[in-house]
Amino acid sequence: MILLSGCSVIKNTPKTELIEGFYWQKNHEKIKTEVYVNPQSEDLYIYPSQQKQVDTSQYTLYPTETKALSETKRHISLRKNSLDIDLLTIPLKYRSGRIDVPAQLNTFLNGAVYCGYRRDKYIINYTKTPLHDYKREISHYGFSLGLFSGFGGVFMSPTNTNNILAQEYDGVVWNKGIAGIIAIDKFTLGLALGFDNLLDKNKHIWIYEGKTWLGLAFGLNLN
Repeated sequence: MILLSGCSVIKNTPKTELIEGFYWQKNHEKIKTEVYVNPQSEDLYIYPSQQKQVDTSQYTLYPTETKALSETKRHISLRKNSLDIDLLTIPLKYRSGRIDVPAQLNTFLNGAVYCGYRRDKYIINYTKTPLHDYKREISHYGFSLGLFSGFGGVFMSPTNTNNILAQEYDGVVWNKGIAGIIAIDKFTLGLALGFDNLLDKNKHIWIYEGKTWLGLAFGLNLN
């Protein structure tokens, strides 16, 4: 199934920033290990950890560690898995053609709660300055896959009821579906697939009842 597309630009949150906490890191043997990260200004302290227990007796300090490495290896890659809860606004839906009605775009405002599994990746690079200091640069990539559910509006008319309905009014729909969200630094691009159920007596004559749609979504992270 094709996923519904959406995009959003959101403010910095703990999801996009490297904050103190537990992460996963691959060692020189490409084995994934758990670590505890403590960013301090341009310094980065990484402590070994096992089952959320931090070993404070030893740590790796960056950028000190990078000075002995080549220019191409002066970076650290960290991963973090978490539960992702968002508020989604879906202002635009694309519906494919039905019966004699051509494909159309609906611009009613729709709101939904999104819940999914999220994986974030942080790539930390230390660049040497002309003053022989090391400046930290962080690139963030994230991906989340989950479900959304909420309510929205739809314009009811003879056109989308196969000319059975004589009047026109704004109906309320329950929208739901699956969504995937890709984040690159502060920019978020969402992909999802959804369908609607009309919440009144005319649901049986609405030609889009239970039919899939594609749309744009703007998200705000809640956790």
